[in-house]
Amino acid sequence: MRLSVSRVDPWSVMKISFLLSVAFAIASVVAVALLWIVLAGMGVFSDLNELLRSLDKQGSTFDLMDYIGFGKVVSLSVVIGFIDIILITAFATLAAFLYNICASLVGGLRLTLSDD
Repeated sequence: MRLSVSRVDPWSVMKISFLLSVAFAIASVVAVALLWIVLAGMGVFSDLNELLRSLDKQGSTFDLMDYIGFGKVVSLSVVIGFIDIILITAFATLAAFLYNICASLVGGLRLTLSDD
């Protein structure tokens, strides 16, 4: 059976892309949090902090955790995830509109389906 996809509903594309981008954002926030916990457990941040303190000859009270603390890293990850949700949803909806324009010119995407 030969079928062609001649039109994609932009509203349904927007809903699906929104849900998938929310799932991606949640997964990325969890991944960032787990990565931070693993690196902190391995002592990477404390070793890096000691290295940065040893490079300063005046013995400053520099603390790396003021800049890459757990709360700040997760907060930045949430903000980036929120921006990604908006961008992915907008780009997918725009792509549906562009596909509809192109499909009206060339006839759409042709698929061959078979029953095995």
